[in-house]
Amino acid sequence: MTTRFIEALSYAARLHARQIRKRTERPYVGHLLNVTSIVIEYGGDEEMAIAALLHDAVEDQGGLPRLREIRRKFGARVARIVDGCTDSYTEPKPPWLERKRAYIQCVASEPDDVRLVSAADKLSNVRETIHDLRVHGDSAFEKFRGKKEGTLWYYRSLVEVFRKAGMSPLIEELDRAVSELESHAS
Repeated sequence: MTTRFIEALSYAARLHARQIRKRTERPYVGHLLNVTSIVIEYGGDEEMAIAALLHDAVEDQGGLPRLREIRRKFGARVARIVDGCTDSYTEPKPPWLERKRAYIQCVASEPDDVRLVSAADKLSNVRETIHDLRVHGDSAFEKFRGKKEGTLWYYRSLVEVFRKAGMSPLIEELDRAVSELESHAS
């Protein structure tokens, strides 16, 4: 990794400094680091790792102006990957089901680098949800707009879309994690 990665890490930490994970006390930056670690573990290059650090910056920290800033600071490819991982550019966000259906449809045709970062994000989210289910039971689903049924549908749908685009060890791991989530939720 070069100094660009260090700059992106610092930038992401500043952007998300006051943000916590939904209905927890966990700093949001932990999620960003986890997604980045998964991207690196599954063969992502430095620009993909930078995009992993910034994958929620547009959605949670400034919309399209933030995307333009990311493009200026970190380049067109990083911005393209971040854009491909974004399901909303406005606040308030559009209705949950509408956003998720549109994201599933779009991610199916995204390039491999976008799908890798997206799948890493989903794997991190699913693992965290499994942890929360173990600690809090089904009430863990209350933090999600899609609740239990919608959340399970969303993750299973993404696995199917990712599979159609091509199997990889990351997609196999995501599938196993979603299956485990489904078994804990039944």
